[in-house]
Amino acid sequence: MAASEPVDAVLVCGGKYHDMDHARLELLKHLAEHDEVRTQVACDYRDTDAIAAADFLVTYTCDVRPSEAEQQVLAEFVRSGKRWLALHGTNSILVFDGMPPFQTPRSHPVFMETLGSQFLGHPPIAPYTVTRCSDDPLVADIEPFEVEDELYLCEYHEPLEPLLDTRFTGKAPGFAEDDWSDDAPRLVMYRKSVGEGAVLYLTLGHCRGHYDMRPLMDYYPQVERGAWELPVFHELVRRGLRWAIRG
Repeated sequence: MAASEPVDAVLVCGGKYHDMDHARLELLKHLAEHDEVRTQVACDYRDTDAIAAADFLVTYTCDVRPSEAEQQVLAEFVRSGKRWLALHGTNSILVFDGMPPFQTPRSHPVFMETLGSQFLGHPPIAPYTVTRCSDDPLVADIEPFEVEDELYLCEYHEPLEPLLDTRFTGKAPGFAEDDWSDDAPRLVMYRKSVGEGAVLYLTLGHCRGHYDMRPLMDYYPQVERGAWELPVFHELVRRGLRWAIRG
């Protein structure tokens, strides 16, 4: 693709329990650093024609569930040779019937297989250390860093290429699958090849404002910005976007 040609992107940003306005604005700022990128914005996956026509896809969602047809479009999008940068809660499905805990049903297998993981829970937000587990250029020179963010506990769909990880052993209160006593690496960033294309997943990026827990809570007392406050997170997003754009 010639440098002078436009590159079409779709940004899907929407869902529950997070400050989607903050995430959307920050991601659009990063996309705007690339003069050649033209971005359409959506809150879900319904515009399958726009997704199929895009050169790359960026997603930041929570409990946004693609239909069966939409799952197939997403899978074919990647299989055809394109790239998908997925952030934070893209791999989450949450069912809450008014009483704890949150259920995380395995109801969207094509979606999760394409992404490479499914969110099952997280411990209470607290600082943890992220370390590099690859020499890949996407994480080259990234030193270990501490972040106060949601530490994602996931079911993985191999094969994956781990890039960043952390360690956690303990409980994830409030989620149906709350026992994480195994001492397995918890992936923070990985890449998954799907057909001729690939998904790059970064679990960091939690953010929440005062009004983002409705209807569970009218007013959330603390504004949370998680990894968005760290320069290293923005560097990882920039690298991920360059990877996606150059597909």
